[in-house]
Amino acid sequence: MMRTHTCGELRPDHLGQKVTLAGWVRFSRDHGGVLFLDLADAYGTTQVVFDPEIMEDRAAVEGLESLFKTFGRESVISVHGTVRNRVEGTEDARNPTGQVEVFIESAELLNRSRPLPFEVAEQKGSMLPGEDLRLRYRYLDLRRTEMSNNLRFRHRVIAAARRYLDGAGFVEVETPMLTRSTPEGARDFIVPSRITPGSFYALPQSPQLYKQMLMVGGIDRYYQVARCFRDEDSRSDRQPEFTQLDVEMSFVDETDIQGLIEKVLSSVWKEIYGKELPTPFPRVTFYDAMHRYGTDAPDIRYGLELNDVTDIVERSNYEIFHRVLSKGGRVVCMNVKAEYTHATSADDTMVGRNEVDRLIEWAKGQGMGGLTWMRMIGGELTSNIVKYFPDDVRAGLIERLEAKEGDLLLFLAGSEIAALKAGGELRRKLAKDLRLLEGKDHQFVWLVGCPLFQRDPLTGQLETFHHPFVRPDGCLGEGGDDTCMGGRSYDLVMDGNEIGSGSMRCHDPEVQRQVFRLLGMSDEKIESDFGFFLEALSYGAPPHGGIALGVDRMVSIMLGTESIREVIAFPKNKKFQGLMDRSPAPVEESKLAELQLLSLAGDEEE
Repeated sequence: MMRTHTCGELRPDHLGQKVTLAGWVRFSRDHGGVLFLDLADAYGTTQVVFDPEIMEDRAAVEGLESLFKTFGRESVISVHGTVRNRVEGTEDARNPTGQVEVFIESAELLNRSRPLPFEVAEQKGSMLPGEDLRLRYRYLDLRRTEMSNNLRFRHRVIAAARRYLDGAGFVEVETPMLTRSTPEGARDFIVPSRITPGSFYALPQSPQLYKQMLMVGGIDRYYQVARCFRDEDSRSDRQPEFTQLDVEMSFVDETDIQGLIEKVLSSVWKEIYGKELPTPFPRVTFYDAMHRYGTDAPDIRYGLELNDVTDIVERSNYEIFHRVLSKGGRVVCMNVKAEYTHATSADDTMVGRNEVDRLIEWAKGQGMGGLTWMRMIGGELTSNIVKYFPDDVRAGLIERLEAKEGDLLLFLAGSEIAALKAGGELRRKLAKDLRLLEGKDHQFVWLVGCPLFQRDPLTGQLETFHHPFVRPDGCLGEGGDDTCMGGRSYDLVMDGNEIGSGSMRCHDPEVQRQVFRLLGMSDEKIESDFGFFLEALSYGAPPHGGIALGVDRMVSIMLGTESIREVIAFPKNKKFQGLMDRSPAPVEESKLAELQLLSLAGDEEE
């Protein structure tokens, strides 16, 4: 047996016992010939002591002295010895094993470590190395307690969700990783077929079509912890491969699926935090989310809601607003309550004139012409522009915005979309600057009432808001503009981040075909890309729907990490490169020839 106990296991109950530990040498200290080592493994750290004065076997002493000179930190050793109390006054209350230590009687070097590229052990006041260096030596980074704890936390979240779904009669089914390339939004990762030259598989962007065909096959309740792949442009906090908790159900409606997910997450919260989530989660329509919060992923843990005041300020004499309104624009306003800024006067506030000036410059950086402000002082609105607002306009603003003493009103003017989006960004900025989220619990909200379609702002091309498999909220082709129809979809938002998206699906093949046609697909293209799927729907597909939760994102939010890379064992960097294994990388010409492929890339690396 290589070890009798782990390095996080020993307590005063083990005093006097002979034990064998194995792990990495994290620290070593020589105090007057007595050697103290911190031995670490996945479970904790134990202090082990080599004291030559109390050992009777001089040959063993010489052997150990020689051994301990041959390795450095993070080398792997095994020690055998006796558990004893630490000397009074040297206990480490922060360490669960900090009351005891192991006096070494024998030791073995299991593997020697090279000099470290960065320090693995956390030390008070120490700085983490740069992320690229950590990703280059990710196997060392994973030894850090924080990273190890992150992955174990992630495991507990997934395990709790699995337990609930298993108990609710769901069947975990693995869907194919080599699939047909179909237009689903993002670019596919393409895999060439050696056996069928000139043909290609695609790695799945999601299990969408397969989980729907499982419903056709009568599985009824499916789930999967699914790996998904999307060849998107690199973004700071995205990954080309990611994990979803994927769920699909037959003979249900939206409320059934939403209720299930609330129970799944409540069971996760019970496992992780020892308490259940308040359910049902609040629901916000897409329209309200955009007009009140300036985003389709609203954070409802704080106020700072947007108000459209166009109908009021159009009666003002303020030229800047009138120029915007003449072009069909809108004016939105946010009331930054005095309680948020701790304001009792114009001078006693966290958002004084200097801060407002910085907000004006910030708004310009968001593509707005600037930002207009007024403050409620002495029962009246004050500002250098208030003279352009007649009494009735000011009274209307005070009433609409429920302005009280010390409140700060911030106005944004522009096209409706631009003003709302800038307002949403302003909400997030102020929430951070004013520390409105400190001490707040996590908050989930369902986004409902989303449109079925939207238009590309550059090309005007009709595209789906989510994906083409969402069931329309009505009958297509019965008069009216089908492109304005809503979809039976729903998103799950956590703390202002979308972590899940789902919908009721098109189970009628003719409805599904109509959606494809509205997207500009010819019948030939539909048959080529989705003929197999439409055929499956034509054999009695039941009404069904589902959802996929982003595991990486949710766990990252729960842990409060700055990036999802902190909760993934081997992530890609911001450029989607694997710095540890140096992927992606060229392959040998012989492998390309075997696949009958020719690389057109230049010889020089970028």
